[in-house]
Amino acid sequence: MKTHQSLLNEKGNNRVLLSLIKNRKILWAGNRKLKIYGKLNCKSGKRMKTQNRVFFQNEQEAIALGFRPCGHCMRLEYLDWKRIHID
Repeated sequence: MKTHQSLLNEKGNNRVLLSLIKNRKILWAGNRKLKIYGKLNCKSGKRMKTQNRVFFQNEQEAIALGFRPCGHCMRLEYLDWKRIHID
């Protein structure tokens, strides 16, 4: 897991982050405080504060760190998670 802040260069731009996304080294994003992960193109994820944003190489990493699927961009996965953890 990498934080958004740690991927900014000394000038504060996202060049490093964009390179990792382009090279498919980062495929998932999450909210550190809410413990929710989802796809990079999720509207909910794009609205979160950068200090709460974290990135994962794969979905298994997010799950292993205790994050749950996003209810917007991963609706079916979220419903499965909810059925298992809430019932």
